Parts: sequence; C-alpha cells; structure tokens
Amino acid sequence: MASQEAPRALEVIIDVPRGSFVKRDDDGRVDYVSPFPCPFNYGSVPNTLSGDGDRLDAVVLGPRLAQGARVHVPVVAVVDFVDAGQSDPKYICSVGPLGTADRLLVEGFFRVYAYLKGALNLVRNKRGATRFGGIEIASAKVRA
Repeated sequence: MASQEAPRALEVIIDVPRGSFVKRDDDGRVDYVSPFPCPFNYGSVPNTLSGDGDRLDAVVLGPRLAQGARVHVPVVAVVDFVDAGQSDPKYICSVGPLGTADRLLVEGFFRVYAYLKGALNLVRNKRGATRFGGIEIASAKVRA
C-alpha cells in the first residue's frame, strides 16, 4: 500500500448495516447477496471516487446503524484492497482505537471478501487481481 496520510475523520453513509446480507448499488438495486452477514456497518464516503469507480468504502465499527444513516467518525486504519486491478482502499472508522479483536475481524472479513469478490468479478467478466493487501493502523503498517 502506498503510504499516504489518512483523513482524521470521515462522513460515512451506511449502505450495509451490521448483520445484513444484502449490498445495494447507489440506485437501490441489489449488487449482491452475501453468504454470511456483514460483521460491521459497511458504508461509503459521499462526494468521493475510488479506483473502482464507486465512492470510497468505509467500515464503521460498533453497534448496528440504520441503512442510510450518516455518521461523522474518526478513521483508525486503512485496508489495502485491490478490486479487479483497481485500488479500492477501505477506511476503518471507530470512536475508539482498533483493538486486536476488531483488527482480526477486519482482516478475516477482507481476506474472505477478496476471494468472493474475485469470483464475482470473473462472473461479471471483470479482469485484474482482487486481493487483500494488509491494514495500515495509524503510523504502523500491518501486512498480510
């Protein structure tokens, strides 16, 4: 992951509440149905654009939030993720520091997510590597 300064905090719109199985596109259509529930709130950052053409992704740790909720939350880490050959970082946000259990949960989730998303990309005829590359926490870099 290229070392870059992560923002101190972000406004995040919750797209997939913690415990949900369904991820929708911005227009409300179902993008995919997960075989397991999302272990955290998964959202996006308004008025941004990631390498995959969608808004920047952000995970909000903590209790379940409603779909469409907007929260302003500190960034505690960044996941290095590549989706179909395009840089697609995931900002990890939390009101507290990233603990060991949360770090392991995020790592495990994105390792499995990379595998499943890579398979979905093949079905959708998207080429290029899809991979989890590690987590950068504050100034310390943790590699897979």
